Amino acid sequence: MKFGVVIFPGSNCDKDLIETLSAISNSPVQELWHKDTDLKGVDFVFLPGGFSYGDYLRSGAIAKLSPIMQSVIEHANNGGYVMGICNGFQILCESGLLPGALLRNNKQKFICDNVFLKPANTDLKTTNLLDDNKAYKVPIAHGEGRYYADEETLKAIEANGQVMFRYCGENGEVNDASNPNGSLNNIAGICNAGKNVFGMMPHPERCFADHLLNTDGRAIFDSIMSGSAVTA
Repeated sequence: MKFGVVIFPGSNCDKDLIETLSAISNSPVQELWHKDTDLKGVDFVFLPGGFSYGDYLRSGAIAKLSPIMQSVIEHANNGGYVMGICNGFQILCESGLLPGALLRNNKQKFICDNVFLKPANTDLKTTNLLDDNKAYKVPIAHGEGRYYADEETLKAIEANGQVMFRYCGENGEVNDASNPNGSLNNIAGICNAGKNVFGMMPHPERCFADHLLNTDGRAIFDSIMSGSAVTA
């Protein structure tokens, strides 16, 4: 599988993600510049974290208009895989590739901390090797990470198995106390109805290797490489 990482002005997690994907795939990762339109034959596109275009207007609101995103949208609509992490998740929602929106954290403060995640659907391309009884420790770093959707949309994504992760406690309990930003239903990550576009606020690339003192994020990338995937 050939991976590509889109780089916007203000991306600051792209190198971490490229290093992680290079390690897991044992092959070079294609860098995709925001002004280009050619995806260069990649199978799986990643949108990294950071502050694309300075996060002016709203997080991801300007990035969705970049030339490369038209190609990413076409790739996704044709069944290609796309994943956004943190700012990448925000861009996917702004682009309409994922439902809902990421709003300002309920306490109106930027949060940089380790949180715990519980897989909500382990039949996805990104979660098929995860244990749904385990709480995975993954860092977050965001000011606009509160997932929101209208009631009808929320019911639909829950019914369709589109919730990928929920914030939880260390022992896997999902409740208000384990919700760091006020996200509806403790949602930390979702996918689209076709289950080929994924978004999550936590950073699995920051807990991938032993030198990071946490390897809980590796299971997500191992899942992606496993070849297993749910059908819509």
